[in-house]
Formats: sequence, structure tokens, C-alpha cells
Amino acid sequence: MKKIIVLFLFAFFTSLKFSFASFLDEAISNPDRTYEFVKRDKYRHPKETLNFFGIKSNMTVIELWPSRGWYSEILEPFLSAKGSFFAADFDPNYASWTPKAIKRNTDNRAKSKILSNMKMITLYIDDTPLANDESVDMVLTFRNLHNWLKAELLMGVFKKSYDVLKPGGIFGVVEHRALPNTSINDMNRSGYVTEKLAIEYAKKAGFVLVAKSEINSNSKDTKIHPKGVWTLPPTLRLGDEDREKYIEIGESDRMTLKFMKPE
Repeated sequence: MKKIIVLFLFAFFTSLKFSFASFLDEAISNPDRTYEFVKRDKYRHPKETLNFFGIKSNMTVIELWPSRGWYSEILEPFLSAKGSFFAADFDPNYASWTPKAIKRNTDNRAKSKILSNMKMITLYIDDTPLANDESVDMVLTFRNLHNWLKAELLMGVFKKSYDVLKPGGIFGVVEHRALPNTSINDMNRSGYVTEKLAIEYAKKAGFVLVAKSEINSNSKDTKIHPKGVWTLPPTLRLGDEDREKYIEIGESDRMTLKFMKPE
């Protein structure tokens, strides 16, 4: 009898694992995804990245600063049936340019066939909590650390993320990776952040580093460009100047870090 129960549990959890994988495949291959977003899959590796973080379709997940909604178009359908997804947008008081960015991002997301019902919250720059304490399974952020570092808000964002996570919850970070020993001034100028600094801030907030991955690495990226990381795709801030050169390099070299709130 005991053997039958063990076999049943093994079969159940195996089928559950394949179910999660199937849901993620469907979300990524969704024909309603914005075409320009799909073209970036080869740089951003959404399936490998989200699997690395250990996402499951029955989780409650917050994405910090979703911008135009590149990852949101995958996360929203993946989580909406069995879990919950929230996108934490800019505080309008973050910077002088923020109201324009909010309008731009809102307008772009309104054009999406997927994001019309996305639940929005706000990542405030004051002491307002991100959500209820210990109410979330996973917090994700993609290419945002440099913004918070420059605004001297990075520790606050990490701490807010820590507070909302349940014990054992995951904080997943993807960020442009600076060369080792890059100064904070150069990080702020270039948009690249050192892996060491990201890990130090996360640990100070209380997180434990679970794993690192090279899923989003790019050895072609020297990290030394006239307009920092924005020289590369998708921004291509130099316009037509050396455009093909930077397209050939591709998007930035990125660290992919998985942190956990201790049990």
C-alpha cells in the first residue's frame, strides 16, 4: 500500500511539473504577443529565465516596473488562471520624466491584446509597502537596478520586495552586468551594475543568494559604449551611427540572480 501511495505522489507531482511547463510554453508562443516583443526572445530567453527562477502557474507574482509590458505579456496569461499577477508601476513622483513615462507605457500596454486586464499597483518611493507583508510567492525585476541605484532607492526597493515575500519566496533579478570593479559613478553613467553590488544589496536586505545563471550573458558586449547600455538594442541611442555594429553585438550582457527570503 505504501509503495502505491509513493508511486501515486510521484506521478502526481511529475504531471504537475509538466503542466507548469506546458502553460509556460503556451504563454510564450501566444500569437497575441506583440510582434516586436517576440523578436527579443532570442536575447531575453524567457522560458529558460522563468524556469531558472522556479515560477509556477499557481503563484502570486509581482513584476517591478514592467515598462511597456515585455515580460508582462508572458506572465499575465501564465498566472491568471491559477495564480495572481501584479505589475508594480512607477511612482509619479520618482522623477520629472516619470509622468510622461507612465503615460507612454500605459498607452503601449493598452494596445496589447493580452494586458487589458492586468492588475496594477505602485512602487512608491516613500515608505508605503509594495503589498501586504508575506503575501507574495515571487518578485521579479528585469533591467531596472541601474535606475534605482542612480536614484539612491535600490536598498529601499530590495527591502520592500523582501517584506512582501512569504518565507521561502523568490526574488528574481536580471540586470545589465558591469565589468568587475566598476565605480558607482560609472554604473550610474553607463546603466550597467556589477554583480557584486547587486548581491551585496540583496544580502543587506535579508536575502540569501540561491543561484546564478549565465542564461542572459553576452560575451560580445564589452560594456564600454558611447551612450552606455542604451547604445545597444533595443534603444540604439546613436541612431544610424554604427547601427549594424551594435545590432550585431545584440542586447547587453546580463546577470541572472535568484535570491530567496529565508524560511
